[in-house]
Amino acid sequence: MNIRLSHAQALGLMVLATLLWSIAGIVSRQITQAQGFEVTFWRSFFNALSLLIGLTLATRGSVWRGSEFRSRTLWLSGVCWSVMFTAFMLALTLTTVANVLITLSLGPLLTALLHRLLGGQALSRQTWGAIALAAVGMAYMFVSQLQLDGGQHLKGMLVAACVPVAGSVQWNLMKTRQPDVAQTNMLPAILIGAVLSCMFTAPMAMPFQASVQDIQWLALLGVFQLAVPCSLAVWSSQVLKPHEVAMLALLEVLFGISWAWWGAGEAPAVAVMLGGSLVLAALAGNEYASWRQRNE
Repeated sequence: MNIRLSHAQALGLMVLATLLWSIAGIVSRQITQAQGFEVTFWRSFFNALSLLIGLTLATRGSVWRGSEFRSRTLWLSGVCWSVMFTAFMLALTLTTVANVLITLSLGPLLTALLHRLLGGQALSRQTWGAIALAAVGMAYMFVSQLQLDGGQHLKGMLVAACVPVAGSVQWNLMKTRQPDVAQTNMLPAILIGAVLSCMFTAPMAMPFQASVQDIQWLALLGVFQLAVPCSLAVWSSQVLKPHEVAMLALLEVLFGISWAWWGAGEAPAVAVMLGGSLVLAALAGNEYASWRQRNE
């Protein structure tokens, strides 16, 4: 995508991406026969298929004729996407959703720290404060459900930790590719990640048990819960800072709770409401402070 976004446009697209990511829970409730790795396989399969078609049409096939796929950075980004596509589902088979979500809340901190270690601009005090407040909010939302009894839950959280680690590498990779406009288009990395995820989960997904209706729901997830929002996130990362992308990605959890409340009548507990308010306050405060700095 060669259209240059403003900061406000990038912010809006990233929020839209988190909204689309958040539909996974409510859509997955409609699936009756496919389970575990088969859900991950079909979701990644339709993600890859839609990206293959979309990138071909958008570039008139030129994306496959260039030298983009010789880039090590592109393949590293693809591996990161693959880890994020796969590790979340694997973690859910080992521990509770609450444990996984608490682990994912490490994302903004890891992203900001890696950005700083890679020689990025020093983070402002308000950004560090916003990261800390968002982390407290996320932890508070689920602390009453935290379970670490036995080694199984610890294994699940270690697997879940792969998601924020891969995400921190991913968003910093996005930023390092921006100075030179002639550098590799990073959208094909999402396709690489989807294909790698399919290859990894296929053996464990057999024998396939998904019904026709399941396939339709999984196709919806592959296109509108992975391919479209991931592409929007990559596009937005051309403008947004890595820690901004990671912090905004936390909105996925809040949107997901809202979907469950609206679509399944699962009213969130008081702790979830209070914790979510802290996350929203952190995001809004950081964006307001950044806006003031840009306009001074």
